[in-house]
Amino acid sequence: MTEEGAETFGGLLRALRHAHSMTLEALAETSGVSARGIGDLERGRRSAPQRRTVAALARGLGLTEREQQDLFDAARTRRTPRAYSTTGVRSLPGALDDFVGREGELAQLAQLAGTDEARADRPVVAILCGPPGAGKTTLALQAAGRLHDLFPGGRLFVDLRGADEQRPTAAESILGVLKALGVPDRELQRSGPQGHPALYREVLADRRCLLVLDNARDETQVRPLLPGSGSTMLLVTSRRMLTGLDNVHRLQVGELRVHDSTAFLSDLVGAERAAPDPDALADVAALCGNLPLALRVAGNWMATRTDWSTRRLADSLAQEENRLDTLAAGDLHVAAAFDLSYRQLSPCAARMFRRLVLVPGSDSGVACAARVTGQGLLDAEDALEELVEAGLLGAVGSRYRLHDLLRLYARRCLTSEESADEIAAAQSALYKWLLECAVLAGRWYEPDHGAPPADSRGTVDLPDAETAREWLQAEGDNWLAAFRAAAAAGDHAVVAQTAEALHWFSDHWIFWGHWTEIFGTAAHSARALEDPLVEATQLNYLAWAVMVCDGRPRDALSLCDEALAAARRADNAVQQAWAHVYRALAFRYLGESDQAHEPLNQAAEIFEAAGDVHGLLQALHSRAKSLELSGRTREALVSFRETLAWLDETDDRIEPHISAFARHGLHEGLGRCYSRYRQWPEAMHHHRTAVDIAHGGGNIAMLSRHLVSLAEALEGAGRVEEARDALRRCLSLGPDAAPERVAHARDLLARMPASESEQT
Repeated sequence: MTEEGAETFGGLLRALRHAHSMTLEALAETSGVSARGIGDLERGRRSAPQRRTVAALARGLGLTEREQQDLFDAARTRRTPRAYSTTGVRSLPGALDDFVGREGELAQLAQLAGTDEARADRPVVAILCGPPGAGKTTLALQAAGRLHDLFPGGRLFVDLRGADEQRPTAAESILGVLKALGVPDRELQRSGPQGHPALYREVLADRRCLLVLDNARDETQVRPLLPGSGSTMLLVTSRRMLTGLDNVHRLQVGELRVHDSTAFLSDLVGAERAAPDPDALADVAALCGNLPLALRVAGNWMATRTDWSTRRLADSLAQEENRLDTLAAGDLHVAAAFDLSYRQLSPCAARMFRRLVLVPGSDSGVACAARVTGQGLLDAEDALEELVEAGLLGAVGSRYRLHDLLRLYARRCLTSEESADEIAAAQSALYKWLLECAVLAGRWYEPDHGAPPADSRGTVDLPDAETAREWLQAEGDNWLAAFRAAAAAGDHAVVAQTAEALHWFSDHWIFWGHWTEIFGTAAHSARALEDPLVEATQLNYLAWAVMVCDGRPRDALSLCDEALAAARRADNAVQQAWAHVYRALAFRYLGESDQAHEPLNQAAEIFEAAGDVHGLLQALHSRAKSLELSGRTREALVSFRETLAWLDETDDRIEPHISAFARHGLHEGLGRCYSRYRQWPEAMHHHRTAVDIAHGGGNIAMLSRHLVSLAEALEGAGRVEEARDALRRCLSLGPDAAPERVAHARDLLARMPASESEQT
């Protein structure tokens, strides 16, 4: 920070105050800024003022619009140092006074600085990497300020200008550091340019220094600046991960946490303007994607436009097509920050970046990304990893995600660089592939289907049902969007085929939240196709979804009636039987189990006559449950046993996953019956078996049910601590667990006596 910068702002402030004939005290009264603070600003004794302070001074002075802009420009110049040496090396500037959040990262850096490693004969290098606008430099400077006293040997800032075409060479940066650390010119001349790297390592080996290497483009810029020994610490900021560097600590710097984002905005615009509409402030933060650069630009907008409310800004940002243009203030442009990284990509990675916006969900797997660009899997993965390395794409496990603002920027690039026909063709090919894969994956769970043909696997391999389930769940948002697009386009046959293929799978992802839409849309398509058999089938599936997923059994009854009527028009006995099964299930959910016996008897007769073992298994299982819920426990116990024995005899004719699904349900039924008779060993045995089967099949919804039933049996047997463990396990299952069972588990856990360890 230079005196020239201070004079620019301070001198202008003083000149404006004099021009408006105001004393320090008068300006302090009208602006709310202390007279001492104003004096420090005018004399250059204070660091760059916050935007809200400048806005308050402008209001207090009664400046014209032009005068306000001049004052803000001067303040911005004060914040952005222009007086770099030719090598970009200088003393560390002060941290911004409006810094918020990042406590975890700061704690990690403080720990690294204070470790034995940091004090031994080994430098510590921390790479702060992340997307454009994430605030990496700000974090590095904040950390450097907090660690100031740990590095008495010197604290320097080296601007590597990684985004510029004319970047300092390693030799220039090394020379700048040596000069800044006070190495005499005579010694520099004696060693000569070729000896400067060795002299650099020697000087840093003898001192405990802190160097911030800012905005590194790649490893070649950083590697020559790494000390060989000593206790120096380097904080390197880069949009790239710099994976080629060894023995370094990497910190991913992303968006701020939600409450930190709103606090940051509140600091920028002032509490008085932020407080009246906290929801609007939260909306602004969300629309900025919690990205620090975007938040600062939005805050600057508010600070300079005192007649704007936070709601007005939120409404403006809500318009996606204009959001990036709105996020520009003075010399701060969010899109410009993105552009610097985009222009450095290889052509393949740039194309991948643009086309990822065609993926409708929030994230994508490699195969999905490969399909949208038409690349092979290996080439697509290389392009994705280049984007991750460049800080333009996030990665969690095998999934890749564009930040919301980067998605808007990528869409702008796509529409400006590719034709509408190219974009439409790519989108169509992606949606077609997504639905084809959804059908192939779903058919792993259909009777008489299983593994897809070898010539139909395409770019995604589905070697078994478990892999198919993982793909369907991971790509759920994406294939659902493709399904909706097919429905909107009137591709009724595709819609019906997709829903049919996913019916048996739906039992393994019950609480996804979209099965009612899937089967309801398919029923509509069946009517458009004028196919009563498809209509009956989809109406039966819809009745199940409305009843089990949505908890509306009364509505399901009318759907069963519609399904039965359509099945009779189609003269299809099997779908008539399924309508009876779902009708019985609706009565059970309504607490009217006595009315379920007759339709189940009818369904069992039809399935048996038709040789449909899968339907018969469902009818027999449901009949046992209905007997249990009717209070006929002895009959239910016999029925559960007989159905399990029948399943053992018929198992070779039943799909393995359907068999497993029925088995854990039958064992749970047996466990409940034995619990009613207080035969706890038998009850616990069957409930544990149900838990193991559901866990092995990855059915989280059913696992949550069985864990609660097991806990109740364990508690009945006096094994309270084991019961608590089962309930805790249920609560840890996540969003795919049955909501009502999770709530019940929480209630049970709350009323159980605390364990000895918790009491102490």
